[in-house]
Amino acid sequence: MRIVITGGAGFIGCHLCEKFLKNGDYVVCVDNLLTGSASNIAHLKKEKRFKFIKHDVTKFIKIDGSVDAILHFASPASPIDYIKLPIQTLKVGSLGTHNALGLAKAKKSKFLLASTSEIYGDPLVHPQKESYWGNVNPIGPRGVYDEAKRFAEAITMAYHRIHKIDTKIVRIFNTYGDRMRLNDGRVVPSFVYQALKGKPITVFGNGKQTRSFCYVWDLVDGISRLLMSPINDPVNIGNPMEYSILQFAKIIIRLTGSKSKIIFEKLPVDDPKVRQPNISRAKKYLKWTPKVSIEEGLEKTISWFKGKV
Repeated sequence: MRIVITGGAGFIGCHLCEKFLKNGDYVVCVDNLLTGSASNIAHLKKEKRFKFIKHDVTKFIKIDGSVDAILHFASPASPIDYIKLPIQTLKVGSLGTHNALGLAKAKKSKFLLASTSEIYGDPLVHPQKESYWGNVNPIGPRGVYDEAKRFAEAITMAYHRIHKIDTKIVRIFNTYGDRMRLNDGRVVPSFVYQALKGKPITVFGNGKQTRSFCYVWDLVDGISRLLMSPINDPVNIGNPMEYSILQFAKIIIRLTGSKSKIIFEKLPVDDPKVRQPNISRAKKYLKWTPKVSIEEGLEKTISWFKGKV
């Protein structure tokens, strides 16, 4: 296949580029490098089946030749990014998704949208399954990301219904692994960086809020299965093992052998109290479950971070 991946120089995008290249596919990576990094794809540029186009997908997207699938992963994805870049986040979720869908329509290709567990907001249902509509504050500081992705899902389904495009929507829960940015602001890079540097580990609130962490290789496997499936409804992909943030901080301290202390700071506005995917749909239709344990995944991730700190 010839596959276009927007946001292909980002954390998840670069792993997807690798995945499809290993499958023997041709990959066109489109990224404006706003939050992605050229270093994430530097090792792929020697591949004859890989092409990089530096481009902002909120502008018209032009790709020569045939395209079999478009994976739309362009977007700031950490709280630090989308609070700093609120308008860009909204534009890539709306204009960027519209442009990517327009390309799918023109090329008669499959389309897969990277959505997020954040569309569930601060959920009143636990664990979260795809039929839950969410509890989102549309005007809060996190709302720019939540609503950008909710709009992206809505326009994706509209193109599916009106233009008969074979669309997929993956709702991604917390994912971690190598090539995350040190200053990403999300739980894993923040805690690992602080632990490796011997700095205090910052836990927001009382640390009782929960998250579920999926290793990036498992996520990419689930995404590739979804792309080739007949499913058009949203599918949660994540690891249903749930940890409190305080528990997770202690795991990081143990695995890094750090002497870091845990300190507590004020909880950010609209920070979700719980987050755990119901993955029954992925199990049933994709025959997918995560394989990498939290210990194994974190050991691999910590090893990679040690070379960067």
